[in-house]
Amino acid sequence: MITRHPEKVNNPINPIKKKPSWIKTKILDTKSLFETKKIISKKKLHTVCQEASCPNISECWSKRHATFMIMGDTCTRACAFCNVKTGKPTYLDPLEPIKIAQATKELNLNHVVITSVDRDDLKDGGAEHFSKVILETKKMNNQTTIEVLTPDFLRKKDSYQKVVNANPDVFNHNIETVPRLYRSVRPGSKYFVSVNLLKSVKEINKKIFTKSGIMLGLGETKNEVLQVMDDLLFANVDFLTIGQYLQPSVKHYPLKRYVHPDEFQELKELALSKGFLIVASSPLTRSSYHADEDFSAMKKLREKQSQCHSLQ
Repeated sequence: MITRHPEKVNNPINPIKKKPSWIKTKILDTKSLFETKKIISKKKLHTVCQEASCPNISECWSKRHATFMIMGDTCTRACAFCNVKTGKPTYLDPLEPIKIAQATKELNLNHVVITSVDRDDLKDGGAEHFSKVILETKKMNNQTTIEVLTPDFLRKKDSYQKVVNANPDVFNHNIETVPRLYRSVRPGSKYFVSVNLLKSVKEINKKIFTKSGIMLGLGETKNEVLQVMDDLLFANVDFLTIGQYLQPSVKHYPLKRYVHPDEFQELKELALSKGFLIVASSPLTRSSYHADEDFSAMKKLREKQSQCHSLQ
């Protein structure tokens, strides 16, 4: 804990609440799980599944799905909720774009999700490296769709455009929580910078699907969550994910409550009624959980919308 999160050493101890019965994970295929782990280890790659202690890692890896985390395993931010290691990162691996492309091919992925740590130490926040990974992955896997989950590129001017110009199929950037909680939950980030990033991506390329996610259980109110939905719709976001915050350790931001599945369902229905193309909302929902199935559904819905518009 201390080596991973030196900034949290002096935080007060926040006991972790016992998980309710509805938070359960599953393993579908043990053999595939170990095959996935072997490919990732062999190429010395990082995944957000491991680094962020994702509760769905067993299920996803059993299906040979993994979310690659590029630009190292050390983040320059210190978000109070996150379990990714913080500190001073090392150099970028120039071979990483090829390694990601090869791993995507070996895992036979139809849809790959690529995320990263924040790299505030880099002039462009790592946007050029992100672009190289996307382009190399496309070159080696021309039938694979690509989803990126990016940092906010705060104070990096228009560097995010390098990622957009590489033309991923989905551009995801998580809003994470409501504006009121940003200073305590997501220090170092700015709510409307994230909203404007998503809005700008859609303005540059209307064909790219945009996506964002929020966690529940941090102390937000229902009205605040509804306002976040409205802000994301203003940014023309297509896909919203809503999941339960799970406190990684006693030194992380304290979990306020476990949200019942019925509340997640209610928020899903409200979000869809507001105009999102697709919404994933459940206690175990994460940004890349079932991303391949959700992308296929989102694509079909957009095609259906286009057909309806052409008939009008």
